[in-house]
Amino acid sequence: MPTDTSLPPLDPFAGVPDKRYEVKAADLLKPGSSGLLRWRRQATNAPIVQVEDAYITGTLDLRAADLNFLFQFERCRFEHPPDVREATLLGLVFRKCWLPGLRARNLRSRNDVRLIRSVIEVAADSFELETTTVQRGDDRERGMPNAAVNLTDAVIDGSVVLTRTTISHPHGKAIQGDRLVITGALLAYRMVAKGEVRLPGMRTGGNVNFSGATFDNPDGFAFNGNGLHIGGSLLCEVDNYGPASERKRFSAKGVLYLPSATVDSDIVMREARLQVDQRGPIAVDAWKSGDPYLDPRPALVADRLKVDGNLELSDGLRAFGTLRMVNARIGGSLRLAGAEITMVRGRATPYYDRALHLDGSTIGGDIEATNLRVPVGQLRLADVTVGGNFLAWNSMFLHPGRDAFSARRAKISGNFQLTDATLQGTLRLQGAEIGGSVNMFGTLLTEPGQRKSSSFSLDIRTARIGRDLVLTEDKDRPFLAEGGVNLDGAQIARRLDMNGAKLGSLPPHGIALDASDVTADEFVLSPAEPPTGSVRLRRAHCGALDDNEEIWNATDGLELEDFRYDALKHGIALDDDKALDHRIELLRKAMRGYRPGPYDQLAATLRAAGNEEHASTVALRKQQFRYEALAKGFKFFGPGVRVWSWLQRSMVGYGFRPVRALGWLLTLLVLGSLWFGLGKDDCVNDHTGRYMTSGPRCLVNQQDSGLQWNPVIYTADLLVPIVDFGNKSRWYMHGADNWVAAGFTASGWVLATTVAAGVSRMLRRES
Repeated sequence: MPTDTSLPPLDPFAGVPDKRYEVKAADLLKPGSSGLLRWRRQATNAPIVQVEDAYITGTLDLRAADLNFLFQFERCRFEHPPDVREATLLGLVFRKCWLPGLRARNLRSRNDVRLIRSVIEVAADSFELETTTVQRGDDRERGMPNAAVNLTDAVIDGSVVLTRTTISHPHGKAIQGDRLVITGALLAYRMVAKGEVRLPGMRTGGNVNFSGATFDNPDGFAFNGNGLHIGGSLLCEVDNYGPASERKRFSAKGVLYLPSATVDSDIVMREARLQVDQRGPIAVDAWKSGDPYLDPRPALVADRLKVDGNLELSDGLRAFGTLRMVNARIGGSLRLAGAEITMVRGRATPYYDRALHLDGSTIGGDIEATNLRVPVGQLRLADVTVGGNFLAWNSMFLHPGRDAFSARRAKISGNFQLTDATLQGTLRLQGAEIGGSVNMFGTLLTEPGQRKSSSFSLDIRTARIGRDLVLTEDKDRPFLAEGGVNLDGAQIARRLDMNGAKLGSLPPHGIALDASDVTADEFVLSPAEPPTGSVRLRRAHCGALDDNEEIWNATDGLELEDFRYDALKHGIALDDDKALDHRIELLRKAMRGYRPGPYDQLAATLRAAGNEEHASTVALRKQQFRYEALAKGFKFFGPGVRVWSWLQRSMVGYGFRPVRALGWLLTLLVLGSLWFGLGKDDCVNDHTGRYMTSGPRCLVNQQDSGLQWNPVIYTADLLVPIVDFGNKSRWYMHGADNWVAAGFTASGWVLATTVAAGVSRMLRRES
């Protein structure tokens, strides 16, 4: 109570007040009616010392005192910092007071300690270091902090309340609470701290609530909670008290430092503002080492953090600096939905421009990143384990020319959803294990990072996907990979779907799609337009192939060595020769050269579907293309190879049209029979007796007088090169007949050779 009841209430924030408000601290602490008992206003014997509207001069020295009193000061101004070090009190309350500091090391309070709507302001040139020994000259005890409010090693059997209090010590620590023990909660709604808030090793039984608070220590730690243990939740969000226009967000200028912290419930930073000067000094000397895995200017450091509940960095959170949570353990979900994280783009390696760094962390629930915005910086999630889904609809990650999103070897039990997202830079998921599907409907991937070995927009090498990999259009928005897609060695349990995708590539690699060694039940390779670059399907295997003409028209062709598919999703009808010819032509054009494997694969697929005739057609065309390739390889013998190819194709279809041999045989037999049957030898008019005649023909030997002329048998004997019917060497031929006979003999050899080759090929095919 004031010294003079006629005085108006004191404004402790208006400077040094009138002398009439003065109360000497020494007088306040005197026993008896003039001291402690005087300030007890209650009519009963309640142990409360309440002082109002007083300017307390001198030092309120309760050091090491053991008093069963609750000290309550309201609208008071203190000349010197109250000293309650090593004291044991019933409680301590400052409401609407102005203090030049509070010394409370090793304080023991059986109830709350409250500084409500107060101001603790320390002049940088006037604050005295706390000491526990007598100082001589510059001999100062090490470890004694320069703190405005010092609660080091204090034990509070209640809560600490700092609501709407301003603590200012810009060149020191606003609050020092190493190993502070609070059985209740730490409530600091709308607190303003200018200087470091240092609470390493703190233990609380309830929540720590900094909602609406402002931490300002731009060149160091805004909040140091190294190893603290919170029995409830850590709340750093919007304080909604009062009208909507008076909502106040939590904000921090400086590093939020929470390594090895343990929170038994949630961490909530919805709508928070976190900022670190990306060109200012580095807060920790160890961060100046040049280690590429460090983040020297982070907005949040929470390595080895343990949170039993959710970690919410969402709903309007704005962070300018890295959010670093390496090897953290989050029991619930990590929510980043609606947040924005940005960095200053690094100019030289190591770039130190990671926006989110979660290497080695474990998240028991989902990672929710819907509408997450990263205007500059990389998201790094290497070796992360997620018990639920990764959800990032409508997100935006911009880090052109570098890795925008990297989650190497990540393990995600559910789905990876990146629908309608916009990425500038490379998305890397190599070695990742996804239990569900990877869905990228309508995602745009542009300006990928370029390396000596590759320049892909999407890199999913050696990933294992439990269901589908979907890289498709979403309504009017296509899936676009400006630098191409790398799926080399990926294992997809069900479907690879690229319906309506747009695939590009960048020099010098020029690969639009590398699906080498990929396995899946179904390939849907039906892009919206021909891929710009090459498509690699070497050693890939799928159960069903669903394709369109655009994939075969890739600008740099297809590589199909040992590409296997068991069936075509849209098969070729038995009577649709035009469709077969079109597919063969697409295949030939795509390969840009002869390769036997793709034709064998198409023939095997058709044969397995019961389309034997079309399978034979594919095999025939394969041989035709083979001889064409051989002919191009021989300068001098090329025409001969082409003639030989034409003979085999026209006579027996390279062994796949054996009926043609019978047709040729019958045709030659008829032609030969007509030629030799309608003609006659001039020797029949020779009456000298040198020739034995039989009808229009002459025998070579007179002893063959019993042989009858038969033009059909004679022609057959010419056409069959190995079997001798006893005719072709017994009849006399000369002139044109002699040349015709020789031609039939040569044709017979050619026919026999091609038939033999075709039959042997058929036998090998059947076996």
